[in-house]
Amino acid sequence: MHGFEVERNFVFKDDHGKCEIDLVAKRFDLVICIDTKFYSAKRYRVSQLKKEAEKHFKRCKRFEKIIKKKCIPVLVPFIDDKIYFHGGCLIVPFNSFNEFLFNVHYYLMSFQLL
Repeated sequence: MHGFEVERNFVFKDDHGKCEIDLVAKRFDLVICIDTKFYSAKRYRVSQLKKEAEKHFKRCKRFEKIIKKKCIPVLVPFIDDKIYFHGGCLIVPFNSFNEFLFNVHYYLMSFQLL
């Protein structure tokens, strides 16, 4: 969608071990690394989302060293918990993801990621 070339379940290996990124979306010089989360409504999610955002940010920094391009870490939870940025990682709720892609450069500049 939106002109991105997408690879699913992308696995890479570096000096720290093996990692997987759910989706790697590339368009021109933009590389967006997406990690999806499907937590249930009964589970406390905000602290877990923050931990996952920090882990995903570190994973993307490792991936950047391999591909030698800046990667944008994005976490896509199914439920909107009203948290949109943490630990260098954008958090885009599933129901807003299409709009995010449509205006991706605006959001990246808003969060100073471009």
